[in-house]
Amino acid sequence: MDELKILAVVPAHDEAGNIEGVVREILALPFAVVPLVVDDGSSDDTAARARAAGARVVPLPFNLGIGGAVQAGYRYAAAHGFDVAVQVDGDGQHDPSYLRALIEPIARGRADLVIGSRFLTNEGYRSSFVRRIGIAFFCFLIRALTGFPVTDPTSGFRACGRRLIGIFAEYYPGDFPEPEAFVVARRLGAAVEEVPVAMRSRQAGRSSIGKLKSPYYMIKVTVAILLHMLKSKEVYGTWK
Repeated sequence: MDELKILAVVPAHDEAGNIEGVVREILALPFAVVPLVVDDGSSDDTAARARAAGARVVPLPFNLGIGGAVQAGYRYAAAHGFDVAVQVDGDGQHDPSYLRALIEPIARGRADLVIGSRFLTNEGYRSSFVRRIGIAFFCFLIRALTGFPVTDPTSGFRACGRRLIGIFAEYYPGDFPEPEAFVVARRLGAAVEEVPVAMRSRQAGRSSIGKLKSPYYMIKVTVAILLHMLKSKEVYGTWK
């Protein structure tokens, strides 16, 4: 793993209360990981605090949403020759101590995409009841369409190898992208693994996905996933 060039993509919007702690935890890991904070049009001093903590920062001129921010991170990873890109939320919910477990299947050549699943362990924060209903629905839908028994398709705590970095740099879903990105990877024939992780509750601030947005989220992502199953795989780019 020491020979890999690893980027931690940290999308952040108004996360001034959390971002310094996230960056410092990444930099404290016993192996080299470059933290890249993608400041998604924040109105607070998220970018300044990220730089002060030691992160590289890509400031977006306005709020693109999670999909646009993550894609900006993948574009940075592709342009700078990183071997692995790991998504780490800027709200402190993802524990960087699990990065080794996420990266190892890629380092060993077993996987192109590794997802940190909070449902493979009984520890940590496992989301609200309403969101767990939505997660269970997407588990059923994705397994029915792709044959993969995923347990946490909405988890943003995930790692990609070079091939998917190239794909996601050019094509990445917009709003609520995680289940869609999973389906894209499976359609391309990517090898996928899940590893157990314990997540934490948000440290400060509040989530952008409230109760009123949850039904919209389920409907929008369901339609998008079904459309992905009808698309030609060539629309996603060249799978090398």
